[in-house]
Amino acid sequence: MESMHNRSKGMRLLKGMLLVTMLVLGFNAGAREVPIQDFFKDAEFTALSLSPDGKHMAVTVPQEDRTVLAVLRVADKGVVGKWDFGPDRHFRQVYWVNNDRLLFTVTFKTGRFDFETSKGDMYASNIDGTQRIDIPNGAYYNIVSLTPEDPRTILVERSVETSYLSKLDIYNGRLVTVATAPVEQGSFLVDHERNPRYVWGAMNDGTNVTYRRDGDKWTQVHRSERNGATYRPIGFAGDNRHVYMAKGVDGKPESIVLLDSETREEEQLSSNGTVSPSALLWSSDRKTLLGVQYEDGIPYWDWIARDHPETLAYAGLVKAFPGKAISFLRPSDDGRFLAMRVYSDQQPPEAFLFDRQAGKASFLTGSMEWIKPAEMSQMKPISFKARDGLELHGFVTIPAGSNGKNLPLIINPHGGPHGPRDEWGFNPEVQLLANRGYAVLQVNYRGSGGYGNAFEGLGYRKWGTVMQDDLTDAVKWAVAQGIADPKRVCIYGASYGGYAALMSAVREPDLYQCTVGYVGVYDLDAQRSSDIGDHEAGRNYLKDVYPPTKAERVAQSPAYGVDRLKAPVMLVHGAKDQRVPIKNMNFLIDQMGKVGKQPEVVVVESKEGHGFRDVQNNVNLYTKMLAFFDKHIGPGATSAPAGSP
Repeated sequence: MESMHNRSKGMRLLKGMLLVTMLVLGFNAGAREVPIQDFFKDAEFTALSLSPDGKHMAVTVPQEDRTVLAVLRVADKGVVGKWDFGPDRHFRQVYWVNNDRLLFTVTFKTGRFDFETSKGDMYASNIDGTQRIDIPNGAYYNIVSLTPEDPRTILVERSVETSYLSKLDIYNGRLVTVATAPVEQGSFLVDHERNPRYVWGAMNDGTNVTYRRDGDKWTQVHRSERNGATYRPIGFAGDNRHVYMAKGVDGKPESIVLLDSETREEEQLSSNGTVSPSALLWSSDRKTLLGVQYEDGIPYWDWIARDHPETLAYAGLVKAFPGKAISFLRPSDDGRFLAMRVYSDQQPPEAFLFDRQAGKASFLTGSMEWIKPAEMSQMKPISFKARDGLELHGFVTIPAGSNGKNLPLIINPHGGPHGPRDEWGFNPEVQLLANRGYAVLQVNYRGSGGYGNAFEGLGYRKWGTVMQDDLTDAVKWAVAQGIADPKRVCIYGASYGGYAALMSAVREPDLYQCTVGYVGVYDLDAQRSSDIGDHEAGRNYLKDVYPPTKAERVAQSPAYGVDRLKAPVMLVHGAKDQRVPIKNMNFLIDQMGKVGKQPEVVVVESKEGHGFRDVQNNVNLYTKMLAFFDKHIGPGATSAPAGSP
């Protein structure tokens, strides 16, 4: 009897402890801990494109250290052809040049967060793998027009000191120059008769320029600094007289205007005011701009040609997937088959094909079908004012089933920093952290892309100052909203985000209970020797965005501020990282040692680069990262001051 009483008392105590734990972290009592590997297994596809007749689809499939390409029949998903170029090779820019032949670029990439280098080539092949040809230096080419009236050739562009427009024979690889233009990094726009009419782009010093073709001459119609106004052509209307332009006055977010090329009069068609367009949707004949997508919080479509029969079909599809975002792929040439990518914050991308003639949508493939959306957490758009009055936007992800109040918070600055931004959609890292009970805060600090050139320019040379203040202000906003427990806040980021995680912890030593830097920049001078400086445009970019003097670079490098650091530190790096060399991390550790400090956790993988790709390496990494967060802001850590073990 005594034994049963003690057992009952012990059970009540255990239940009480579990209840306290759930209240502390805000857990849903019925939530399942989704295995870490489920978030980081290779997706079933990363990109999909439809053949001009709608009978085949080309699908790129990631496989740890490479991406392979396959052509499938739409009708039965049977494999027609498959290509694999080996380790570190990835298929990008896959184009259907006709129903029987593909053009694709194979690039070189060694890390999960890395972007592809030009160490690749362009190839053309029949869809069954026969008659494959290598197009030397093809990775430098961009497709300008697929010229369906001539299935043997396409128009491509390449910039080498000046911009070249060429006709490429996709059966033998021969190039014939069509036009040149005085832009060092230029993009051409041709009309529907394939005549070059505009060229736009950047000079190596970052200056933005746009030229119009007048007879045999190029006339400059726009010029601005790197973070200034934009004025770029995006396509011709069917009359070859009116041209759609993306226009950003004084570097503000771009609007879409229709320009009469003869009278120079403009008609505004679409504008958001907060963000620039993220995608354009053209009619199947490429002569009408149907709609513009904006990613202002949850992505939405602004329909321009509302009465166009294809617009009606697209708008109907958007309504058929409420609560989800849709990106439309190039349709079949006759406009019958419409391919689309459907996703949400809780749902990884899925691909569908809509047959307008039959009025039926069919499922093609899912990217991560093992993920159960009901187990994922909602990603909510937010906005707030920074201390200087600048409006900032971002997202907060609240753990599913929690009350959304007084939660442990992880702020997760994105990488880049200039150009990229956080977007609404399924994010494996964010969902893993939320699944373990953490609120996740993402903010598009000044310097982020998508909000206009001027907003991006506000971050130039201020990596370690006001850009970090934006993160601090975001945390204070989350605390003021009652979302975050002010005594349980950590900061974690990768690449530039890793820099921000350490720099913020240096600048705000009493705000954060821990910090995690993943392949981060910790010494700005050391980073100047990365592969970004291998070309003139990259060197000029660093000149514009980096703090200009040695004293400023030291002041904005977290490695030189470790004496102010109170928060426990976790560092992660790949030994083969070329984008952010591991000497950044080693120097930071040395500097910490000089003031009697050391990182609490260090994870280095000898075979990884700029971000880990191997599934087991990721499982190991996030197991240690979660344990680190649990120790410092998890159960029992509610009253721990910043920097406490």
